[in-house]
This record gives sequence, C-alpha cells and structure tokens, in this order.
Amino acid sequence: MQLITPLAINRRFILRIPTLGADGMALFPFILVRQPNPGPTLLNHERIHLRQQAEMGILPFYLWYVLEYGVRRFQYRDRYTAYRNISFEREAYANDRNLTYLKNRRFWAFWPYIFKNV
Repeated sequence: MQLITPLAINRRFILRIPTLGADGMALFPFILVRQPNPGPTLLNHERIHLRQQAEMGILPFYLWYVLEYGVRRFQYRDRYTAYRNISFEREAYANDRNLTYLKNRRFWAFWPYIFKNV
C-alpha cells in the first residue's frame, strides 16, 4: 500500500512558520517549513519522515525518536551528532536527494540505520 508518494503532499499540508528553529519538520500530516519556497530535497526529507510516522504510528514514532536521541546524545556527547545519528534521520538524509525514493521504499526501511556505523 502506497501511503505517501513523492507528489502526494498537497501544498495545503505545507505550513510556513517563519519562527521555526529548523528548516523543516514533519508533524503528520503536515510539513512545517521556515522558508517560503522550500526546495525538493527538504520536502522529500520531510516526506520520508511522514512515511516513517505513518508506518509506526504518530506517538510511537515520537517516543522512539526522543528515546533514540537520548541514547545517541549519551553516545556522542554532542547534540548535532546525536540528531544526525537517529535512525530516522540517517534514512532521511541518505535518501532525501532521491526524489523517487518513496516509490520503492520498503516497510520500516529505517531499521538497518539503527545498526549502521557512522
């Protein structure tokens, strides 16, 4: 079942929040962006997160995200390095330039990124 394709996000689900700390953030079913015209790589990165959220469920996704961030923060002792090594972020950053990635993405494709070394 195809939950979210690269073109499935209607512009009305992309909300501009100029005070957003990050360039973008996925809060199912919305993509929050800081800039008025986000690029395709940023939107694809956030779409990958939307797919992850749809697969896991919203609450389990965020619980896992926060718990894994805590583990990575302890592991790397640096906020940014911890963030970049969360399995969800690893998958999204590794594939955000591939605008057709979501068409063939396997279920729970973030799983191998939990165990990959940086």
